[in-house]
Amino acid sequence: MKFKVLEHQMVPKHEVVAPQEKKAIMESLGVTKEQMPVIFDSDPALKELNAKPGDLIKITRESPTAGISIYYRIVAKS
Repeated sequence: MKFKVLEHQMVPKHEVVAPQEKKAIMESLGVTKEQMPVIFDSDPALKELNAKPGDLIKITRESPTAGISIYYRIVAKS
């Protein structure tokens, strides 16, 4: 049985954003691809998603005190 990183309780939800949604999100945030924080393609969660450099990743974190927080990262080559 292979361990699945994305199913671990300590790993927040990771999703690859669709290209058309990526453009809308970047415009709404008022940033360019170069201004976005990065996450490297060697990240174990991204390997499970088959994410490629240039993809936008949506990370959803849940907290008992803060509720839900959403973060975006651009995949970069490691």
